[in-house]
Amino acid sequence: MKRRDGKGGGGLLRMAPGVHLGAVYAFLYLPILVLMALSFNRAGLPTAWGGFSLEWYGKLAHSDAILSAAANTLIVAVVSTLLAVAIGTLLALGVEARKAGGALDALLFAPMIIPDIVLAIALLSFFTALQFTLGLHSIILSHVVFNIAFVCAVVRTRLKAFDYSIIEASADLGAGPFTTFRRVTLPVILPGVVAAALLAFTLSVDEFIIAFFTAGAGAGSTTLPMRIYAMIRFGVTPEINAMATLIVLASFTLVFAAQRVNRGIIGG
Repeated sequence: MKRRDGKGGGGLLRMAPGVHLGAVYAFLYLPILVLMALSFNRAGLPTAWGGFSLEWYGKLAHSDAILSAAANTLIVAVVSTLLAVAIGTLLALGVEARKAGGALDALLFAPMIIPDIVLAIALLSFFTALQFTLGLHSIILSHVVFNIAFVCAVVRTRLKAFDYSIIEASADLGAGPFTTFRRVTLPVILPGVVAAALLAFTLSVDEFIIAFFTAGAGAGSTTLPMRIYAMIRFGVTPEINAMATLIVLASFTLVFAAQRVNRGIIGG
């Protein structure tokens, strides 16, 4: 006889979320896995497997144009991350000290919500109005503007659990504001600052639209995503697959590290 207590159906309901989750993961990551597999395809064709090979990674390592673009990307990412972390951390401290309301929060997080294309056009218009020469420096400034909101949001997460009485204790013991920040505040919020830096670096490395609009002319300001875009217009080649695989691995590594640090923030 069939069971009428509903327990059999409950088992199916418990299985359904797992099936749905697996389908979502497959939809998100299966194309990436296919791309990574093709980067090791000796045949260089997406329609046939010619055997495992590292040939395309070797050609990638000997491409001066790609290496130059990668160097530009690292310069932009490192400098913009340092500036964004410094400004965003100070901004987070100031906002939390003032106990800002919803209106200020909305203003701070606007760069995170505004589409990249709108922010890119606004920055280009601003640079043009100032007659500011475009180049690698303009990309760095644009990425700083883009990343400050993310840094502020992550650091504020740490500050939510911050005990401000230790700042008062430091002042009572005769420490000045700078000494208090350097020896009391910064060590406590350092995990949040590190997580914000990892996130900002990842976003800067992967960002294309803002860099494309604010780079100006010349290979000297071409970043890696811009180089990939220029190459992919003529078709997806095995070198692009290899390059994309390296970028994906680097991005996943940085995001994973940021999540681990964030987990320590929440746990702390």
